[in-house]
This record gives sequence, structure tokens and C-alpha cells, in this order.
Amino acid sequence: MGRMASPSSSALLAAAVLLLASLLLLARADDPYRFYTWNITFGDIYPLGVKQEGILINGQFPGPQIDAVTNDNIIVNVFNNLPVPFLLSWQGIQQRRSSWQDGVYGTNCPIPPGGNFTYNMQFKDQIGSYYYFPSLLFHKAAGGYGGIRVLSRPRIPVPFDPPAGDFTILAGDWFKLNHTDLKGILDSGNDLPFPDGLLINGQGWNGNRFTVDQGKTYRFRVSNVGIATSVNIRIQGHSMLLVEVEGSHSMQSTFTSIDIHLGQSYSFLVTADQPPADYSIIVSTRFTTPVLTTNAILHYSNANGAATVPPPPAPTIEIDFSLNQARSIRWNLTASGPRPNPQGSYHYGLVNTTRTIRLANSRATINGKLRYAVNSISFIPADTPLKVADFYNIPGVFTLGSMPDNPTGGGAYLQTSVMAANMREYVEVIFENAENFVQSWHIDGYAFWVVGMDGGQWTPASRQGYNLRDAIARYTLQVYPQSWTAIYMPLDNVGMWNVRSESWARQYLGQQFYLRVYSPANSWRDENPIPKNALLCGRASGRRTRPL
Repeated sequence: MGRMASPSSSALLAAAVLLLASLLLLARADDPYRFYTWNITFGDIYPLGVKQEGILINGQFPGPQIDAVTNDNIIVNVFNNLPVPFLLSWQGIQQRRSSWQDGVYGTNCPIPPGGNFTYNMQFKDQIGSYYYFPSLLFHKAAGGYGGIRVLSRPRIPVPFDPPAGDFTILAGDWFKLNHTDLKGILDSGNDLPFPDGLLINGQGWNGNRFTVDQGKTYRFRVSNVGIATSVNIRIQGHSMLLVEVEGSHSMQSTFTSIDIHLGQSYSFLVTADQPPADYSIIVSTRFTTPVLTTNAILHYSNANGAATVPPPPAPTIEIDFSLNQARSIRWNLTASGPRPNPQGSYHYGLVNTTRTIRLANSRATINGKLRYAVNSISFIPADTPLKVADFYNIPGVFTLGSMPDNPTGGGAYLQTSVMAANMREYVEVIFENAENFVQSWHIDGYAFWVVGMDGGQWTPASRQGYNLRDAIARYTLQVYPQSWTAIYMPLDNVGMWNVRSESWARQYLGQQFYLRVYSPANSWRDENPIPKNALLCGRASGRRTRPL
């Protein structure tokens, strides 16, 4: 019998290349790419019956919705056809290892008029309800926002049956003044006037209709995209089963109304179990005088008229209702998150914190003008994005550690404030609110556990009341008047991250800072390299990104 010839080196190489190509194809199949091309323009809009200059995306207000699945790669090519610079940010999308894609001025150079920038993001290990918005100037008051829906992978169990439909509600306050006028009011040293109304998906009263079939259950994803006020949502004749809070499956509690503070997102299930009719979906402001209200229609496909049941009453103006509701929201420890393991498998309450940070908000007058501050520092933007300056080691742009860990008690002053932090620290952050205004805070790049909230002054003894078992993990928190809220957060995402008030006037006038999470390894394992297409500006103008 003849001897079989041994394979040649070229054949082995060809086989290796084929295997590698197959693996790459499998990887791409697991994490598909979704491509979007968006043209940003000004256009006439009439959300409250008054002509205004709105920001449109592909001619739409609100902008197109992004529908994705966990770990999808999202490529958004943004063409700025405005006469001013522009940026988009992605509320709640963690941008793992890539603050380069965050889309706020502390990390990104703006897209110049007539220019474009391609965001290259992966929705890594996330599920749930999010949204995007314009982050520069006062553009958030002009529209330019849209919903983001991240579904679980097909093989990952979800703790409720697939709904018959999935609706997005982008609700929030609105002003009849153009965004440039509102910005001018703030620039002149004054506060914003009271909002003129509320919108649901860019429309006023009865501007939206959500059609359902009797007997079926539907998912509603609701985000507060406003700039000034908390809102409450309720549905005539129907209860709402809360199932998800900002990327975390919650314990399934039934509510007749839900408070949604600035920047927050919730998902609830509604079963069309009433007689066929048209029912009101009511949104109203919270803790305001007067109370603004708008509504949309929950339309049964076999409806024969308007519902006769009375509309649900608005919640009381007391803080206690909202505080107790917030405390009742719990994490579903038995549900899978983005991966096929229970959300509660990471026992956050059994890990010792390595650092305590206390952040106190305040209102101040600096140089005769209204400002807002954190730990007595009112943030001012630098001439170069902080992330860019950090990457190129450009001196004089910011000072690490310029944001202290505790309130100073001193007078407010202007500073480009950056807090220094190290990778893998596990921090306790207490937000302290001595004002008579509900605060709402967001931290880019992270989710965190809201372990406690209460009235009065926080003290170390307050830790005895922390929920260290099933606190909800989320990306935006509220702090009630004369109260505090505490979170636990693992610093596992290297980058330069914005910590900001979601009250947009407060954010614009200084109630924000940046958290620089640092890894000395300087490895692509911890942080992606600067994108080849990164825009460079300020003191970084004319530099190269990377030669790859």
C-alpha cells in the first residue's frame, strides 16, 4: 500500500486562513452590524401650535429609533447640516472601553458645520430602554432626540412573555421660545421661565395614538427627555406592570402611575383588558405649580367610542409618594440580564467599598450671574475636549483632582473640574441635595446600584438603611429636596466620563464635572485606541490620530 503524502505547508496555511475566516464570519454573525446615515438640519416644527426652529434627523422630529440586540455594532454616520457645531450623545449606552464615542464636549470635538463624524459603538452586554439627544449648546431644547431599544439575544430568557407590540414614548416638557432664546436667557445670567407644555413623541394634546388589540399585552418604553421637570404617567382604566428600569429587569410590580424624573427610562406592560374604547395616556409634571398635562390615546382596534371610566387622578404633590415608590422598585435577581446568568449573581452588597464620594449641588451667583455648582465648583468647558487633551498630554487644559471628594462649604467658583479615579475602585457616592428642587443625576459610561435614599442629612449611620441585596441597577438617579441618594459603583470602564445634572439649565450653568477613570496598563484590553476618524480641535488641532 502506498504511503499518504503529508500536507504541504501551503495547504496548511490555506486551511488556517479558511478557519480564521470562518471564525471571523461566526463572530460577525454573533455581533451583527447595523448602519445608519443621519442628516441633521434645522426645520420648522409646531409642537405646541407655535412655529419654532427644531432639530430634525432625516427630516424627522423626533429622530429615527435605533432597534438593536445585545452586542450589536451600531454605526451612525452623522452629517451636520446646521450652521453651528453639533454632537449627539447616547443616554445610558455605556460605551465600554470607548468614551471616544460618548458624544459630549468633554470627550469629543464637535462636528463642524458641513462636516460629518461616524459613531462606531457596540451595545456591549446591555439590554433595555435608552435614548439619544444633542448635547452641545442648548440643542436639547430644540429636539434632535430619539429612542434606543436594545432587545435580548434570542436564547437569553426574558422574565415575561413576548408582548404583542413594543411602543416608545418620549415624554417631556417643552418651551415655545426657540432654543437660541432659551440659551440667551441663561447666558445673560437668568433662569429659564416655566415650561409652556408637555410633548409625547414630539406632539401635543392627543397627538399620538397607540393601537392595541383587546386581550393582548403590550410593552411601553417611556423616557423623560425634557429639560426642566419630572413627569408622571398613567393610563385611564389600566394598570402598568413595571418590568425594566434602564437596562435592568425589575421585580414585576403593578402601578397606577409612575414618576419618571429627568433623563430616566422605564418599561412597563399594559394588558388591553378593558371594554373596547379610546383611553387616555396621561402625562403631567410633578412638583410644579401649575401642573402641566398632556395626553395620547390608547386606541382599541375594535373601539366604538371614548372610554366612560374616569381618568386616573394625578398623584399628590407630596414628596413622600414619589420617594416610597422609588424605594419599592427592586432588582429581579432571578432574571437573566444580557447574559444567561441571573442579574443578582454579582453580590454588590458584599463587596467593601474603597472610597466614599459626597457630591452636594448648589445654586450660586458668580460675577453677577446665575450659576449652579457641585461641591462649590461651577464647571466651565475648556478650549479642548478633556479626553483629547488627556490623550495627547496637552498641559493647562484641566487639573486632575480639581473636583474634591467632599463638599467644601465655601463659596462657588468657576473651574474645569475633573475628579481623578483608578480602574477597579469600588466607590460609594452620596448625592446631597439641600435645595427645594428635585435633582436628577446621570453618569456616562456606567450603571450603578441605588442603595439608599432618604430625607435629611446623610451621615455614616445612614448606611444601616442601605439595600445591599436587590437595589435596582440603573444609569440616572433622583435626589429629592432636602434629601440624599446613595449609590455603589464599580469603576470598571476606563475613560473620561461626564457626571451631570439632567436639569439642562443647571447642567449648562455648571452643575456637572468629569470623572477620569485611569488604568496604568495603557492597554487596548482596558481602553480602545483613539478612533482613526476622531475629530481634533482646540489645542489638538493638526495632530494625528494613529497610523493604523
